[in-house]
Amino acid sequence: VSAEEATTTAGSTGEATAEATSGDNDTAKDEPFDEFPEKNWGTYYDPSNIFCGEYDCYKILGFDYYSSAGLPTKKEVTQSYRNLSKRWHPDKNSGDPGAEKRFMKINKAYKILTNKKLRKEYDHMRERPDEYYYKYGSTVYQYAPKSDVVFVILVLLAAGSAFTWFAQKNRWQQIANRVVKDAVDGLKIGEGGSTESLQLRRKAEEIMAKKKAEGYIPPGSFPMPTSKKAKMKMTKKEIRERENEELRPILMELVMDMKDFGAGFHQPTWRDLLVVRMVKWPVFIVTGTVWQLKYYSRRLIKAELNDEEKMVLTKRAVGPVAWETAKDEERTKWIKMELWVMENLEEWCEMQEVKQLSSKEQKFYNRQKKKEQKKTKKSD
Repeated sequence: VSAEEATTTAGSTGEATAEATSGDNDTAKDEPFDEFPEKNWGTYYDPSNIFCGEYDCYKILGFDYYSSAGLPTKKEVTQSYRNLSKRWHPDKNSGDPGAEKRFMKINKAYKILTNKKLRKEYDHMRERPDEYYYKYGSTVYQYAPKSDVVFVILVLLAAGSAFTWFAQKNRWQQIANRVVKDAVDGLKIGEGGSTESLQLRRKAEEIMAKKKAEGYIPPGSFPMPTSKKAKMKMTKKEIRERENEELRPILMELVMDMKDFGAGFHQPTWRDLLVVRMVKWPVFIVTGTVWQLKYYSRRLIKAELNDEEKMVLTKRAVGPVAWETAKDEERTKWIKMELWVMENLEEWCEMQEVKQLSSKEQKFYNRQKKKEQKKTKKSD
């Protein structure tokens, strides 16, 4: 073989080798990354997601904890992290929906393995799930999104204001129904009626008389019979009951004009809303506390009750409703009775019950009481 042929053969062999080498590099360069590297990330007991969750931090960065080559150094971890973070950066993988979560896992693994304290704990917990359970537990709590505190408070205030408004409406309605009932029944003061019910009935009777003079016939009723036989069929009680029922619709209309019965039984207004009442609470609390402290301090030095203390104690004994509806003469009488003493209060309550009775029942009660008093005197 001549030198020229040898040179030609060597050149051809070199070109072939170069082409083969070039082809191998192009193949390695074009080899795609694994589209789902999570399947190679291994597993780890981390239900509370303290470290890398269900995956192994070492496997995420391409290392093996049990490798014979030993654990990776901080430099090796950093180098692997840089390569992987570039590869899986969300900006470079906009079409991959899992790229962002994958990138976050890579960052978490890097933080764990480059922090000496965290890495030491991570390696220690690997074979000790019981210690992990004791320290971090095994249940993952997912808290609901926080509610807007201001919105919740506003809703509660609105609900509370609506409740106080309807509660005040109900209080007024109870008294209104009682006044109408007493007016329909025609009860007098001694029979359980009130000043309001008497005034209401008087107005209703005047309105009804005017209407009947104009030829008005109440619904559900018939003209009074003219013959004596027809009149005899209806008793006086039945006639009175019919007339009372005829007054009821008028009484129902008239009572709506009575805005305030006193003692807090008034139709609801904006002042009854919870928001408005809450503004007054600090004043009531401070004044009540100051008065109570003064009262107890005077009791400690055994001072006599002054006029203000007597009035407040009497008001508490009889209740705000009775106190507000009573006249000044009655209030003065109650204060002199010393109703803050239990025996006197019991006697007063008995007197109030007697007032609700009819005149006949009151006379009977007084006779029975006199008999009891005579028996007690004889026994003494």
